[in-house]
Amino acid sequence: MLALPIPDGKSVIRYRDIVYDESSLGDLVGQLTKGKVTLDDGAHLDPDLISEMLPRQPGWRPIFGQAGQAQGHLRNHGVGPGDLFLFFGLFRRVEHRDGVWRWAPESRPCHVIWGWLQVAEVLKLGASPLRNYEWAEYHPHFQRHGDPNNVIYLASRRLHFDGLSDALPGSGVFPHASPDLQLTAPHAAKTSTWRLPSWCYPEDGRTPLTYHANRQRWKKHTDHTELSAAARGQEFILDGKEYPEALPWACDLIRSRDREGQLAPLSDLVQPYG
Repeated sequence: MLALPIPDGKSVIRYRDIVYDESSLGDLVGQLTKGKVTLDDGAHLDPDLISEMLPRQPGWRPIFGQAGQAQGHLRNHGVGPGDLFLFFGLFRRVEHRDGVWRWAPESRPCHVIWGWLQVAEVLKLGASPLRNYEWAEYHPHFQRHGDPNNVIYLASRRLHFDGLSDALPGSGVFPHASPDLQLTAPHAAKTSTWRLPSWCYPEDGRTPLTYHANRQRWKKHTDHTELSAAARGQEFILDGKEYPEALPWACDLIRSRDREGQLAPLSDLVQPYG
C-alpha cells in the first residue's frame, strides 16, 4: 500500500527523487497518469513518514505540514502535542504488466487508513528560518511563505498514552491493506459511505466527528456504524475524551501491522490522488 504525493510546483522534491521498494516513483506516476505527471514534476511529500524515501540529513524525523483553513480547524480545536493523526486516502489497485504500471481493471477506489503520527511538537513557520531544523528545510511547507497558519507537526519517537505501555513507534505506515484499515463500506456505491466501529456513533450527547454534525449522516447498525462522510474534507477531529474507545482501537491497528518492516512491494493498493 503506497500513498502517492500530489503534484506541487513549489516543492524542491521531484518524483524521480522519491524511492519506494528500491524504485523511483517517477516512472510509476508517469505511467499511471499517462504522462500528465512526469518524473521531473515537483511532489508534495506530506506527511513524510518513511525514512528510506529520500536521502536524509542527521536529525531527520517524520513530519506533517498543514496550512490555511485546514490548519485553522486544527488550531481552533486545540490539536497539539500528544494528539494522534490517522492518515487516510483514496486508494485503488494497480498491476504491472509488460513493464508498465496500470490501474487494475474493474478495481474500485476506496478510502483506507495508511499511516499515523503522534504529535511531539508543533513548529510555526515564519518568515525567518528556524534554527536547529535545517534537516527539515526540504519539506514542501518550508517553501510556503506568507501564510500565518503554516505549521509543521513533528512526530513522537514512541507512542505515549496514559495506560498504554507498548513500545510502539510514534509514526509509521501500514504496508498492506486489510479490512480493519478500510473505511469505505464493502460493496458501497460511494467511496464516502464508511463502515465504522459501533462506538463511533454519536449518541448520549457526544460530539460527532467534526464536519459531520448532521445526524442524518449517521446510521446505527447492530454491529457497526455507517457514516456518509463529507465528500471533500480534511482534518476530521474526534475528541478522545468523549470517545475513550478510540485510542485502544487505534493502537490495536498499529500493533497489528506487518512486523517484518514498513516497505512492501508495489503490487497492492496505490493512492492515486494524494
